[in-house]
Amino acid sequence: MNSPAPASKAPTRPPLGSLRALWPFVRRHLGLFSAWLVALACSSAATLSLPVAFRQMIDHGFSSGANIDRTSGFVLVVIVALALATAARYFFVTLLGEKVVADLRSRLYAHLLGLDAGFYDRSRSGELVSRLTADAELLRSVIASSMSVALRSSVTVIGSLVMLFITSPKLAAWALLGIPLAVAPIVIGARRIQKVSRASQDRIADANTLATEALGAVRTVQAHSREAHERARYALAMDTAVATARKRIGAQALVTAVAISLIFGAVIVVLWSGAHDVIAGRMSAGALGQFVMYALIGGGSVGALAEVWNELQRAAGGMGRIHELLEQRPAILAPTQPRALPAPVRGEIVFEDVSFHYPQRPDTPALANFSLRVQPGETVALVGPSGAGKSTVLTMLLRFHDPQAGRILLDGIDLRELDPAQLREAIALVPQSPTIFAASAIDNIRYGRLEASDEDVRKAAESAEADDFLDALPDGFASELGERGARLSGGQQQRIAIARALLKDAPVLLLDEATSALDAQSERAVQTALEHLMEGRTTLVVAHRLATVLRADRIVVMDAGRIVAEGTHAQLLAQGGLYAELAKLQFLD
Repeated sequence: MNSPAPASKAPTRPPLGSLRALWPFVRRHLGLFSAWLVALACSSAATLSLPVAFRQMIDHGFSSGANIDRTSGFVLVVIVALALATAARYFFVTLLGEKVVADLRSRLYAHLLGLDAGFYDRSRSGELVSRLTADAELLRSVIASSMSVALRSSVTVIGSLVMLFITSPKLAAWALLGIPLAVAPIVIGARRIQKVSRASQDRIADANTLATEALGAVRTVQAHSREAHERARYALAMDTAVATARKRIGAQALVTAVAISLIFGAVIVVLWSGAHDVIAGRMSAGALGQFVMYALIGGGSVGALAEVWNELQRAAGGMGRIHELLEQRPAILAPTQPRALPAPVRGEIVFEDVSFHYPQRPDTPALANFSLRVQPGETVALVGPSGAGKSTVLTMLLRFHDPQAGRILLDGIDLRELDPAQLREAIALVPQSPTIFAASAIDNIRYGRLEASDEDVRKAAESAEADDFLDALPDGFASELGERGARLSGGQQQRIAIARALLKDAPVLLLDEATSALDAQSERAVQTALEHLMEGRTTLVVAHRLATVLRADRIVVMDAGRIVAEGTHAQLLAQGGLYAELAKLQFLD
């Protein structure tokens, strides 16, 4: 297994600029957003009313019993209003965060499903899953908590400043001097925190990639007794992630500590000056108490802003990674006005002088000046050594890639003029390594045609010789097959894939070593079923085992992305050459 490649560097962005991409998702829930703003305004107003209530209690509440009752009642009303508004604010903003992140994840997942095969050839599935989960979870925390704290703190800071000047302009002027000192470390540390936060998320993605890779190939790991090796690799990745996170945590802690120290240091200085004014009779004790409370509220809000700023920087790194994915554009797109395939599809396939290089191997042609015509209903077998380009022909026909030169036609229409979805509906594929989903057997087969009835699914399974072993499972066709078909043998997985293709009943059939994992008895049965399926359909068969293609209408021999010979089995044997050499090796007693 390869070590994870270093994560790509994000483009330079202004601080928090990536978070602007969240607004379209927030805008879908304007009702919740507006309710949160109203609750936030009420809770902030109640918070800013508390010092006034306590001033009334200190200055007037102790003069008589009636004043004590009145001022205490006022304080109680403010506290109840604050509690209700805070609860409402929490409810609305938390629900908003859940909905926004659900929409974001759905959008990202849908976008990933629409990207082309080339994107996945150069990407790591573990890192993509990390962006879909860990990075999105960061944003949920930001919306449900940090964003609310940031706006609430901003409102209370502004409100506190106004009330400080109303209460005592002299003391407020002294307090105001501490604000630039508190804001300075936040601004200075912002870029550092954003950079380290991005690196921290990248290291977590690297660890997720390792875990996904190893757990997905756990049988290979165990077969080679490499459990200790994989534990060590994952432990090293986690140590690296923790070391990077430690830098982020240290930067956040330093910024928070400096900001809080400066703010509350300024409060102490102001309290000292105010105490002298009370002693001199220039200010009442209640007014000083009110001033101190506003100073504490404002100072605490600035400290909260420092912490939230750090979280926002971290979330900006996560959103930057997600935004990079959302900006990816698939190389395979449907035309603005796609042409429609004829109904019914005849299945004529034409490759006209096609050349193609995989992006990872730009110097090695997968197909070179490849030309092939397959008549409707014809069965053509593609044979040749590994790396000859046989499977590439199938992927090109499915339009997972577009050729760099030449063109491919289905029923006389260039594939680039068709909607890829309509094209692929006309083609059934049985790959060499079948994909089995962590679902029931009936759902796995029905994936070929989602609207198929249970009876249709059973008929397809019977034709693929899969009904006997499926009926023997604890819950029959309703049995869960496990992740990647872990509860089935290789041959059984292949028969599920064949049943899926049989159910799809498409006019073009692609068989990529479709019987390679079957035992001799099952292969004969499935081969018979496939021969019935091929009748009246255009079929391309990729095979290394020549015994499986002897009855093909035509055999095409490929080498290095080119056709080197074609004909029937007997004709190719008589010609000699590469096919005769392969046949001699495989049929030699």
